[in-house]
Amino acid sequence: MSERPSSSTPRGDGGPSWPLPGPALSRIALTLGLVATGLILVFTVGMNRGGEPNAEGAAPPSQPESRPEARSNPQPTVPAKATAAPVDRPSESDEDELDTWSRQIARATGIPARAAAAYGRAEMWLRGDRPGCHLSWSTLAAIGQVESRHGAAGGEPGIGVDGVPATPIVGPPLDGSQGRAEVRDTDRGEVDGDATWDRAVGPMRFLPAQWERWGKRATGDGRAADPQDIDDAALTAARLLCAEKRDLATADGWWNAVGGFRGPVTSGGADEYAGRIADQADVYAGQAPG
Repeated sequence: MSERPSSSTPRGDGGPSWPLPGPALSRIALTLGLVATGLILVFTVGMNRGGEPNAEGAAPPSQPESRPEARSNPQPTVPAKATAAPVDRPSESDEDELDTWSRQIARATGIPARAAAAYGRAEMWLRGDRPGCHLSWSTLAAIGQVESRHGAAGGEPGIGVDGVPATPIVGPPLDGSQGRAEVRDTDRGEVDGDATWDRAVGPMRFLPAQWERWGKRATGDGRAADPQDIDDAALTAARLLCAEKRDLATADGWWNAVGGFRGPVTSGGADEYAGRIADQADVYAGQAPG
């Protein structure tokens, strides 16, 4: 969003109108010309850009003007609302409906259908468990794209039919080098295979401490939750985003949730990260069939 520069109303003084000698009149005319030019410049610089009325309620300039520079910290807004995932009902028809929906999303957006199903299922479940959160699959899909290209970071062919990437996705050690955060081991290497430093793992790139707190199995088969499994990862991401009774339909709720998703390892800062996710979520929402 563009920053609106401050507006001001210029003020000028009229020149004398009675007759004067020629030389004096010439000097005064020259002076008034310079003053008038200065006032025009002041008025132009002080005018609001982008068609907004100025502080005095004056009409915007009739001639188009260049847009102002974007602010370093844009005013946060909620990404566009995407087509909702199917309604979650306790019947086998849900899976068929979700499969049809995910294939439609895949054709429209390029998201692998297997990953789209995981994002859609997470939205469906959170709609029942945390109805006040208003989580959209497009936010989860945007995180999946930014973090691992929906699991393709584990190598081709990406996420398999079993929901697991071809090669486990494990990030570099968070040892403080090359601009990375420094996060010493918190899980004795049980989640990330590194007993010295923590690493972000899986298609949604969770830290071991995050996974220990929020990790949940999506299939309900009694097995332990797996951060490499796209279904488990999407559901866990949904639980994390909707924590603390956040409402992702509000700008504050969405940006606080997404900005804090990567915890201490967010490169470029929380706002920059959330901005990338917001942009991608908007793209997916715009591409999704209505």
